[in-house]
Amino acid sequence: MILSYASQRDYDAMAGRPGESPWKPADFAAMGQFMAEFNQELEAGGELVETRALDAPVHTRRVGGAPALVTDGPYAETQEVLAGYWIVECDSFDRATQIAKRLGECPAPPEVAASAYADVRPIVESAGEIGF
Repeated sequence: MILSYASQRDYDAMAGRPGESPWKPADFAAMGQFMAEFNQELEAGGELVETRALDAPVHTRRVGGAPALVTDGPYAETQEVLAGYWIVECDSFDRATQIAKRLGECPAPPEVAASAYADVRPIVESAGEIGF
């Protein structure tokens, strides 16, 4: 699974709300085109299982504790949140890492690109597969 991250500020800019974001409408258009082509290439190569974007953090609820406490997002202690993911089926962890590295080619304002990252994590089918 390849995980990508964004901030509430990024989501606000994408929705056209004014703020301090370096994102401009043309940046989002270029990102959308890149993502569409990236996904099409993975699908054509037979490696894409699923991909989804996630809604803004303000539409999040965190559930935790005992008894369960529900709070609405965004969360002041969290700068970035999970923005979307890709599930890929490929030959190796290294190949999944190569795919994730291509996300660095996605057009973005320089200050966003400089701190952007993605996580690559294997998906396990059972507790016995978890490696420590």
